[in-house]
Amino acid sequence: MEDEPAAPEPTTRRSKRTRAEVRPADFTRSDKIEDELEDEREESSDEFQEPRRKAKRNKATEGVSTSAAAGRKADLSLIEVIKGNGKEIPDVVKRWAEHYERNPKSAMAELLTMLFEACGAKHTIREEDVDETDVDDVVVALVNKAKKGEVEDYHSSKRDFKNFKDNLLYFWDNLVSECQNGPLFDQSLFDRCLDYIIALSCTPPRSYRQIASLMGLQLVTSFINVTKMLGSRRDTTQRQLDAEKNKKNDGPRVESLMVRLSTTHEKITTMEEMMRKIFIGLFVHRYRDIDPDIRMSCIESLGVWVLSYPSLFLQDVYLKYLGWTLNDKSAGVRKASVLALQNLYDVDDSVPSLNLFTDRFYKRMLELADDIDIPVAVCAIGLVKQLLRHQLVPDEELGSLYDLLIDDPPDVRRAIGALVYDHLIAQKFNDSQSRSTGSDSDSSEVHINRMLQILKEFSADPILSSYVIDDVWDYMVAMKDWNCIIGMLLADNPSAELDELDATSLIRLLFASIRKAVGERIVPATDNRNPHHTKAQKEMFENNKRNITFAMMKNYPKLLRKFMPDKDKVAPLVEIVVHMNIELISLKRQEQNFKLILQLMNEAFFKHGEKDNLRACVKAIKFCSTESQGALQDFAQNQVKVLEDDLVAKLKSAIKDVVNGGDEYSLLVNLKRLYELQLLHKVPLDSLYQDLVHILRSFRNIDDEVVAFLLLNMFLNVSWCLHSISSSETVSEMSLSSLLGKRDALLEELQYFLNNPFKLHDDGRSKTQLAYRVCGMLADLWCLFKRTKFASTNLEILGYSPHGSIIEKYWRICEPLLDVSDDAEDEEENKEYVEENNADTVMFALARLVATDSVPKVGLPQPVPSPPPKKKRKEKRVL
Repeated sequence: MEDEPAAPEPTTRRSKRTRAEVRPADFTRSDKIEDELEDEREESSDEFQEPRRKAKRNKATEGVSTSAAAGRKADLSLIEVIKGNGKEIPDVVKRWAEHYERNPKSAMAELLTMLFEACGAKHTIREEDVDETDVDDVVVALVNKAKKGEVEDYHSSKRDFKNFKDNLLYFWDNLVSECQNGPLFDQSLFDRCLDYIIALSCTPPRSYRQIASLMGLQLVTSFINVTKMLGSRRDTTQRQLDAEKNKKNDGPRVESLMVRLSTTHEKITTMEEMMRKIFIGLFVHRYRDIDPDIRMSCIESLGVWVLSYPSLFLQDVYLKYLGWTLNDKSAGVRKASVLALQNLYDVDDSVPSLNLFTDRFYKRMLELADDIDIPVAVCAIGLVKQLLRHQLVPDEELGSLYDLLIDDPPDVRRAIGALVYDHLIAQKFNDSQSRSTGSDSDSSEVHINRMLQILKEFSADPILSSYVIDDVWDYMVAMKDWNCIIGMLLADNPSAELDELDATSLIRLLFASIRKAVGERIVPATDNRNPHHTKAQKEMFENNKRNITFAMMKNYPKLLRKFMPDKDKVAPLVEIVVHMNIELISLKRQEQNFKLILQLMNEAFFKHGEKDNLRACVKAIKFCSTESQGALQDFAQNQVKVLEDDLVAKLKSAIKDVVNGGDEYSLLVNLKRLYELQLLHKVPLDSLYQDLVHILRSFRNIDDEVVAFLLLNMFLNVSWCLHSISSSETVSEMSLSSLLGKRDALLEELQYFLNNPFKLHDDGRSKTQLAYRVCGMLADLWCLFKRTKFASTNLEILGYSPHGSIIEKYWRICEPLLDVSDDAEDEEENKEYVEENNADTVMFALARLVATDSVPKVGLPQPVPSPPPKKKRKEKRVL
């Protein structure tokens, strides 16, 4: 239900010096004369207060206007007051109650007319017909009006309807409160109103049902407020009566208290009977109305009733409706039911009365955590937390909830993260845990160990681990305890030392937590927009970066040295340096540690050959060489030069081994290292480029992966050379000639595969990866060296446009790559560099060619087909 509006303030404030309130009917000429005489007396007492004389004259004028306004308000009908701003409702209700005391039939006719008009029907009951008129006859007449379209529509504006609804409910609440000392219990006024409200709530016109339901539900809420006050009065009277009886007094005091107790009890009984009448006559039918708004209003009201008056409504005969509507087809109704139950389970005293209800409906509550509507799912997860707090759900029933840790909607994942932290990590819902004394159970190390047990279920997939960490991070303070995590990783005590799986998970946790602490996302965002951070957030991120740097400064080399041999731990561990404040290293005189870190990273670069590890090492080394200052930057840049020289030497040695008939593995690994290095940094390859071309031309049967990385490194070198020439003010003939030679050699090798397509497709899918690379590089080269791009410039010689026959051959290579089944993509999913070798990359390559006019469109089919959609899969995990 809507919150009750605040009591309105008087429209005019009474002056401290005015006399009794002036009513419109009593304001006469003699009153004006008396006011003028009083003004003259005040003026003679202080002849210098002319502003005050003006104020008094203004008050007289204001009194006239106020009285006139009050007269206009008195002429307003009840429905006009309700359609207004609602400030006059308390005064109007008070005047109506006085009217009812003087003439009950006239006031009742006025109230019933308002009731019909509130439903949208113009129907007036005359004073003399109040008792004789049959309810059914009136309702039939109102339904006929609706069939003829003679009904006012309050739904034309949602804002106006909300204002009207709030005022209507406010009116009935004020009416019940005003009548609680008389008309409420005369068994005439409200009985008659309830008959009409219940009858109208069961009619076919939706507007009648909606307004009548709102009025009936509000009446129960208002009745509860009165009944609670009567209950408090009954308890007070009972205590006074017991005290008098203990004194053994049997005089008139005891008799008076007994009469008061009996009268109060009868009033409570009357109120409860009216509540039951509305519940049976209105709620039982409308909670399943075809209109979801009516159903939602019923369930919201029932939730309020059970919470505010449990002595009547906290029974299974009423609670079952909350359970049944958990299956409602409307998300709003399901959410209203979940919120009502959440508030109910929040009251510890109510839980014992909910045992039978919980046994019957708790499985449905668990299912709603994966509801199709996200707000419903989030609320349901909060309800499950309440059930766990009271230990009403067995742990074996929670497996399906933990699957939501890796679900798509971030709101659902955050809600499940809060549940996982409270239940499994902090163990707030465990009796033995809550009774434990001391801080050991709440220490960071204990919480981290519990988190590691959860991450074991996702240890095979670092991406899923990142999702779990992201879900719990906001609630788990231990994840920001850098010293604790580092201490656990460096522990030498065999009893405290982590096993390999836990150590890997803890390093991933450390890296992900550091990224979160400095404001980075560790899982993809649904909107793909860059996050906007406030000034305070940016300051917090910088402070976190300082704390991370201080914690890692002395321990970072130890961590690198200890875990360098393990390929699963290197990438996240090495990349931590990117999120440190390098300037602090100089300020804290830790130059030797910085140099040691760089040397260890260079060592890791040559120790591992996996994409993630190589990419992390290159990123970290590049960061250190650009972000450091002074002597440290000179040292870092020198380390980059040493790394390049060592890599070129290793490549030349590997090429010589292949020429001499040796293994290709060393060549492949070093080509991958060179590829990752060239992605971020230009590497001089003038002495090596011809060796790469020689290997391609002389050994046509070497492994396709080796061929792909040979071509990729040649392509990157050509791209860097073109970038260097394009950004230079003066260009030498030698550099132009060198670039043209490299480009033509690369084009020749790529076109070799266009002329020999069997090299790409002769044995099925085993050749597809090379085909993706060839198609992508050809498209990029044609775009980079587009002839029109260099026309009429000093670099016109660099322009290139492929021949039509080449484009046709290119399309024949691309076409089968776009027609890939889901099963075929599944086979390639876990391969390295898969994101660079799929149908999407070919589609992007074709789009670039068309968008940049790099090739004539006549060479491509119209339209270019799109790759088939991928299946959406969600891997399940059970903790």
